[in-house]
Amino acid sequence: MATILVVDDELGIRALLSEILTDEGHTVELAENAAQARAARDRCKPHLVLLDIWMPDVDGITLLKEWAGAGWLPTMPVIMMSGHGTIDTAVEATKFGAAAFLEKPITLQKLLRAVDQALTKPAASKPAAAALEARHDASAVMSRSAPSLGEATLVAAAAPAGPQAQQAFDLDRPLREARDAFEKSYFEFHLVKEGGSMTRVAEKTGLERTHLYRKLKQLGVDLSRNRRGGGA
Repeated sequence: MATILVVDDELGIRALLSEILTDEGHTVELAENAAQARAARDRCKPHLVLLDIWMPDVDGITLLKEWAGAGWLPTMPVIMMSGHGTIDTAVEATKFGAAAFLEKPITLQKLLRAVDQALTKPAASKPAAAALEARHDASAVMSRSAPSLGEATLVAAAAPAGPQAQQAFDLDRPLREARDAFEKSYFEFHLVKEGGSMTRVAEKTGLERTHLYRKLKQLGVDLSRNRRGGGA
């Protein structure tokens, strides 16, 4: 397991990412601005950094350039995060050595997949290939709000059927067991329906995201299935 530095000025994002990554077995360090990020980097020598682009003091791209200039990125990959990403921003980030670019709200499976890939990817990965991948991902983000009919049909055909809205439950058992079985099916249904997006499931079910994540773990919901699916 790795030491991961999360740099974001939003307390809720820091708390959520820390909760998820700690539960995955990683050691998590937190910073809310560039000054704290620099101090944490020198103190704990993280194996990976999750870095927000828009911060009040020094933006993430500037900090990324600083670390790239110091020659730290080969042993400390950086994943950039932004809720206002554009194709140019994603390409610029990878041009300066970012391992990946994640759009907020970050889905659970995309987060864990990016972390796994960044921690296992050889340091000598080709910058041009990374920039091309970022351009492709950012293009997908820009077009996702208005997919064509053909694209929608393709996604629907490729996606597994998943849990159905109408299900039968064995009621001849203790209340706690019956309730847990219902809640597990309920959350599995909405995870599939929302493409694995923890943010959309939280909004749909009326739960705070950190509480939702704990609840899914408690019920034994298979989050790895959504992670492997790589949906948005």
